[in-house]
Amino acid sequence: MTTPNEHADDLALAHRIADAADELTMSRFCAQDLRVETKPDLTPVSDADRGVETLVLDLVAAHRPSDGVLGEEYGERVGTSGRRWVVDPVDGTKNFVRGVPVWATILGLQDESGEVIVAVTSAPSLGRRWWATRGGGAWLREPGRTQPRALHVSAVDDLKNASISFSSQPSWAEAGLGAQWDALMASVWRSRAFGDFWSHLLVAEGAVDLSAEPRLNLHDIAGVALVVTEAGGRFTGLDGVDGPGRGSALATNGLLHDRALALLTP
Repeated sequence: MTTPNEHADDLALAHRIADAADELTMSRFCAQDLRVETKPDLTPVSDADRGVETLVLDLVAAHRPSDGVLGEEYGERVGTSGRRWVVDPVDGTKNFVRGVPVWATILGLQDESGEVIVAVTSAPSLGRRWWATRGGGAWLREPGRTQPRALHVSAVDDLKNASISFSSQPSWAEAGLGAQWDALMASVWRSRAFGDFWSHLLVAEGAVDLSAEPRLNLHDIAGVALVVTEAGGRFTGLDGVDGPGRGSALATNGLLHDRALALLTP
């Protein structure tokens, strides 16, 4: 693994946080006493979600006391450094509470300009962890390999040969983009709903050629988008603006981006 020295310490801390999060989430996954509540937006939250976010807050306070934290469950704790750790403690909570093993802790570190410079997504029930640093490439640790492997997006350059992944097909109609989504789906070779973080990270691996979501929050994607771009892909909102903070997402191998974006534009 090669990473720029300037980000090595922050990446090491991100991995340490992910290790602690993995230990907590795996201890609560399929636990008989797992506590689940419904939030005001009618989405579930478990004691694991809140426990991981508390853990992140505590570890950042201990090791980067001037940095801020933005999380899904407890909002923002403003720091003085201008840097901010963005966390989704359990992305895929609905899967988590039902015993489906597709969920992850997502962590991204923004610098003073708001650019994500370190990203880690850890899915312990899948035995997989993805990470990237700005300028340091994208990497994956997975079962059966003793060393992490460098990630590269695919070379598919025609939508008719492309594989697409997504989270929820009805969400496109709910966003007023049902016709646009249907047009894109009709243009590709294959579609599968791997869902949430995994759809986008499969783009980084080159296993999928594009993925998209009509609505999401920064915490859903801050620790994912950098992995896609460091693997050679492109990550924008549906408005075509690069970055994870656009409220929507289109991740591709870069070669397919403009065509897919044109089909999804209202």
